[in-house]
Amino acid sequence: MSSRMSFQLKALFLIPALVTCLLLGTLTGCGIDGREPAAGTSEPERLASYVIADPNGDWGFPSPFSHYQRGPGYIRMSLIFETLIWKDAADFVPALAGSWDYDASANAYRFELRDDVTWHDGRPFTADDVVFTFQYLKAHPYPFADTDVVESVTADGNVLTITLSRPYAPFLETVAGTVPILPRHVWHDVADPEGFRTPEAAVGTGPFKYGDYNKEQGTYLYPANPDYYGGEVLVRELRFVKVTEEMTAAALRNGQVQAGSITPEMAAGLEESGFTVITSPYYWNAKLMINHQREPLAQKEVRRALAYAVDRREIVELAQRGHALAGSSGLIPPDSEWFAPQAHQYPYDPARAAALLEGSGYRKEGAFYARDGKTLELELIYSGGGAGSTNFTRDAELLKQQLERTGIKVNLRSMEAKTVDDRVLNWNFDLAVSGHGGLGGDPLQLNRAIIGAGFNSARYEADEELSAVLNQQLLTMDKQERLALVQEAQALYVAEVPALTLYYPNRYFAHDGRIDLYYTRGGVALGVPVAINRMAFVR
Repeated sequence: MSSRMSFQLKALFLIPALVTCLLLGTLTGCGIDGREPAAGTSEPERLASYVIADPNGDWGFPSPFSHYQRGPGYIRMSLIFETLIWKDAADFVPALAGSWDYDASANAYRFELRDDVTWHDGRPFTADDVVFTFQYLKAHPYPFADTDVVESVTADGNVLTITLSRPYAPFLETVAGTVPILPRHVWHDVADPEGFRTPEAAVGTGPFKYGDYNKEQGTYLYPANPDYYGGEVLVRELRFVKVTEEMTAAALRNGQVQAGSITPEMAAGLEESGFTVITSPYYWNAKLMINHQREPLAQKEVRRALAYAVDRREIVELAQRGHALAGSSGLIPPDSEWFAPQAHQYPYDPARAAALLEGSGYRKEGAFYARDGKTLELELIYSGGGAGSTNFTRDAELLKQQLERTGIKVNLRSMEAKTVDDRVLNWNFDLAVSGHGGLGGDPLQLNRAIIGAGFNSARYEADEELSAVLNQQLLTMDKQERLALVQEAQALYVAEVPALTLYYPNRYFAHDGRIDLYYTRGGVALGVPVAINRMAFVR
């Protein structure tokens, strides 16, 4: 790195840190090591500031209705707003509810709410806030959690009862552990929740308060909540700054950031330098989206031919440089307890792909297959990176080579990630390389990724048996019975192949060890595969 670049990078981080110290009137307390001097040896040592690098930067205003509908957007919001229950590194833990139980005869969950919680503006948290939140979500649905299953929410003092309209196995994780609770006194007159972006819109109960958000620079500032009921917040302020993965290693070594995602090539060197490097579980996947609404991809045998023509191991070795696991055709990764090991995997077999195409009426004309005088030609769209989005260029190039080796002509088209999402959502594509997380959490994600309504979903409802099994697994409260249904759904999905998981990347996150960051088992809340959980910052 040149000395000029190093100076610019230092200025980018040190100036805001200095300004923050001046604003807080604690310049003498912002030592070289970033720690706040402890009042006595018996007091836990706190960090004055903790800075996390993020390659994208902007994930939206951190209120429940204004953060972007991607996992990091939820994480930004979850530092401020809390849920009834939460997950730490391994399992559910109390949050706004100190305890809970399920009454099968009434199909209702009872939560005993804490009585020592205050909102960031000093107002007391009560059961009325929870009742109001679920009422508000009926008129203004929260994109990350489906609350339609909630029939009623009633309160008797601090005891809250949520009665469901039907058995719903994912409830604890995807509703009680995901829905952010709103302060009634702030939100009761808000008619446009998405447009409500004043500081008042970010009043929560969490360990951090809203300090500042800069969309253009992609920065966030969260002062610690000194009145947090859950324990001692280990840092006085938490900041997120926009830094590319390629620059994060230098920023870590220079002390300008304390944590951030890194490229695979940086992992060994940072570990040798004393940093902690953690590797993500396989909760995120890159996949080939297939427009099954458009000919010839509406034909199942053509989609199967595509699957046999794709060499996922080659993509892992060449495009991902070995830092990934070849995808399972059933979507759910092998490290999930819901994985279906018996599901067919479509091994790379160009001869079988050719046989399927020929069985569908295609004949080779030169290098490519054709039918009725029309060449089998498909457009493959993908994100070429930029603004922190995943760069799928090499994946797309290899897919083109592989499909054309089989005889399927492919035209590549690079565009912004949001444009790819929009085109997939509007069925304006043939093939697309895209990706999403959530695969480590509740198998509700199967429903969302197969028959759900979003751009991450195959939106495939042509197979009535598949849809029926997916819907039945949500109603099945016995875990072993549900596992059998989830595995059956994966096998049916594989047979239809409306989309194809290419790989699960190894993602690397480095930190200086002063906060014990971790990947939450199953992902944060509904399955967000990010190494930032608010519980790590609380003792």
